[in-house]
Amino acid sequence: MTTIRAVFFDLGKTLIYPKDSWQSVFLRANKALAQSLHLQEIPIDLRSFPYEFAECLNQYYVDRETTLRETTTFRMLQQLVTEKGFPDAPVSKLRIALDAFYGTTQQNWLIEEDAHAALRALKLNGYKLALLSNAGNNSDVQTLVDKNNLRHYFSFIRTSAKCGYRKPHRHIFDEAINELGVFPEQCAMVGDTLDADIKGANALNIYSIWINRRVNQNTKTLVDIRPKAVIQELIELPKLLLEIP
Repeated sequence: MTTIRAVFFDLGKTLIYPKDSWQSVFLRANKALAQSLHLQEIPIDLRSFPYEFAECLNQYYVDRETTLRETTTFRMLQQLVTEKGFPDAPVSKLRIALDAFYGTTQQNWLIEEDAHAALRALKLNGYKLALLSNAGNNSDVQTLVDKNNLRHYFSFIRTSAKCGYRKPHRHIFDEAINELGVFPEQCAMVGDTLDADIKGANALNIYSIWINRRVNQNTKTLVDIRPKAVIQELIELPKLLLEIP
């Protein structure tokens, strides 16, 4: 019998969830980014740029799922602004604009009601905790972590934007394993995404736990990737981990 010593968590739709549909949120965020660029004297077209950015962002999402490389939304924005005729746009101004984008999207994330109780219980039970998030912007995740008072639970926080690879690529899992000083079979991974969190964990013999309360109902009937366990609520975790044979 191998005892679980460390628990890895996804962030979005695992510890936090979106309160509203993303379509309108992203439209506001795209416009906030364009307005920020314009106010900083980068004269992009305020009418067309939000939609051009949205198109590039959608293509970026498609590309990264194919390659599992996270080249970051900052680089994507930098390339788009260059294509629009502003190759010398200062990095600092682009970052301010991207912060305006994420400042809008961050307002749509809420903490799950049972997240703090579950994390507290796991810490009291002696588990090492890590946060592994697929995200195109590291500072966005760090802000969400602090906004929701989550940082003190975790011994290790890593985003795909920081390490360069997305789950299910083993690199981001290996970083957590090495940092926490554990073996893969001593770890559990909790996440909502079958082809990232669960597939990645299974490939490394990490105990995979699928939390599916925020998962599309149709997805629940199309399970090609098998988790070791399924939960509806985070508060189920402490008991589940103790019962793992």
